Amino acid sequence: MPNGNITIMKTIAYLIPAFPVLSETFIGTEIRAMESLGHRVVPIAFRRHPGPAQASDQRLAVRTWYLSDLGPADAAEALGGIRPSLLRGLGFVLRQRGLSRAALLYGAARVAAVMRYEGCTHIHAHFAQATTATAIVAARWLGIGVSFVGHGYDVYATPADLALKLERADFAVAVCEDMRRDFTALAPRARVGVVYRGVDPRTFAPVLSGAAEAGRLLFIGRLCETKGVEDLLEALALVPAAHRPRLDLVGDGPLRASLRARCAQLGLDDWVEFLGARPAEWLARHGPGYRALVAPFRIAADGDRDTDPVVVKEAMAMALPVLTTGLMGCKEMVTEETGWRVAPGDRTALARAIETVVTMAPLRLAAMGQMGRRRLLELFTAERQARALSALVEEV
Repeated sequence: MPNGNITIMKTIAYLIPAFPVLSETFIGTEIRAMESLGHRVVPIAFRRHPGPAQASDQRLAVRTWYLSDLGPADAAEALGGIRPSLLRGLGFVLRQRGLSRAALLYGAARVAAVMRYEGCTHIHAHFAQATTATAIVAARWLGIGVSFVGHGYDVYATPADLALKLERADFAVAVCEDMRRDFTALAPRARVGVVYRGVDPRTFAPVLSGAAEAGRLLFIGRLCETKGVEDLLEALALVPAAHRPRLDLVGDGPLRASLRARCAQLGLDDWVEFLGARPAEWLARHGPGYRALVAPFRIAADGDRDTDPVVVKEAMAMALPVLTTGLMGCKEMVTEETGWRVAPGDRTALARAIETVVTMAPLRLAAMGQMGRRRLLELFTAERQARALSALVEEV
């Protein structure tokens, strides 16, 4: 709100299931972009993530509040300070089914304790499950705004009280137009905005680093069903050997062993390298040297899916053409001028597209990459998306 010539922006609590998580770069990127606009951001996580993390997120983790560090005394202190307002969240607590009422009340009390101490004036939850339920109750107790953002599994695989959460939050964020339509169909009166997950084009830039990756295709992501890696291996085997490119698979996950076995069965051991997980710094340094990014997303058997894959935008920022599928947000990111989209699970079409990438003239391929970077700069930077989110927060 205005104060003379100074605009005081809201202090936002970010409620996250676990932090920092190596593959969830979008959370740290968004927090830093919101802070660059003038918001003070207070990260709150249910628990510390035990695995590796991005270096930039490790710096955020130092000032993150972890609910696992707070106990009953902290919860009791918060409840004592807001006792007259406790009935505000009771209707939601009674109607929701995703959490036990005791767990929800205890979690909300600890979140409220942190927000009172830090002077937060809005709370934004990532993922539409326990974080969102907890944020809604804590916000209603404190009389502040609350919002949440849906991602993939939390919306399509294991949703919990999603319609109720859409109705009770001040606004919800969809990360692509398909999700916005799904939210609106589920809760027609809900306020829903589209805010894509942005990337920093200064971090991911088209600066060639060396020749080691030249001519190779790059996949980067978790080795799980939604990423379509099995489709990718099957398609690669369909490409004639004369035009078959080398492929680097960057990432780890539950399907690693089965994918390596399938790679051997298909006779692709000389064509495919499993490089394991790599940090964002690795991608920024080596990514520009690849011929293209291949990301054949698909819907998993349980409904899980990638809705707004950040890796596609990171590739576009590095001026890499993108070969992906027409699933969810990929339709909004990748055009005929910047890459290729095939139907999810269509291995024959994917093989044809891979062969096209390999046989395309380098100058034409480079022009596609440059078009992709221009599109990224116009639509999908972290700063642009932070401004969109900030506007929604400030209107509450």
